[in-house]
Amino acid sequence: MYLPSFSVENKTAIVTGAGRGIGRAISIGLAEAGADVALLSRTREDLSETAAHIEKLGRKAYIVPTDVSKREEIREAITYVKEKAGKIDILINNAGMNIRSKALEVTDEEWQKIMDTNLKSAFMMSQEVGKVMKDQNVGKIITIASVAGQVALRTGVVYAATKAAIIQMTKVLAFEWGKYNINVNSIGPWYFKTPLTEKLLQDEEYVNDILAVTPLKRIGELEELVGPAVFLASDAGNYVTGQTLFVDGGMTIQGF
Repeated sequence: MYLPSFSVENKTAIVTGAGRGIGRAISIGLAEAGADVALLSRTREDLSETAAHIEKLGRKAYIVPTDVSKREEIREAITYVKEKAGKIDILINNAGMNIRSKALEVTDEEWQKIMDTNLKSAFMMSQEVGKVMKDQNVGKIITIASVAGQVALRTGVVYAATKAAIIQMTKVLAFEWGKYNINVNSIGPWYFKTPLTEKLLQDEEYVNDILAVTPLKRIGELEELVGPAVFLASDAGNYVTGQTLFVDGGMTIQGF
């Protein structure tokens, strides 16, 4: 039999930023593929909506309000999930933000906030969950990067720096943790329809600029990110590590 399993049946996943957008879509997709999902975000209300979708699928959803820029809250969340589920098989580092300041206008506060939310949180989550996965001798860690970590965009220099760092961090963690049977990968999206991009995508001129450098000539749908995430989280992705899978309609072939 050559077709590997794309199922994550009876696996336990943690997803950060699970309350909306990409995080919600991946959380529900993992549940559709068979996983129970621990949902991390600062806002309980958003997590409740995601949890309701998951429970309708017959899977368990653990609501864990967490500020993933704070290590002590991360540790508390991981302890809670381990007590409830007994293991952690999959980590999706999705929490992120952007402030679209031009480089000459970036403040120290903006720099620190974006760094803490995008990069520091992904490292601390990976480090703390990595300890659990090392003891288990198995695990999958997937971090949401961006095309901004590969090509130069118009604004968002701090965001771009965090995403480039995530791509390199993915390689180093994969190199260090391969001996523990931990796969570490990242996914680099281009523009998708999410609450964070909704306002931008109402600007027809801006959308036309996006489409001009996107060979598939359209904005991505959220479900088109779920397949790559499930692939990397499942046995089908067992021999893939240290990679960034760009899900971008071909955008990184060119530039913007």
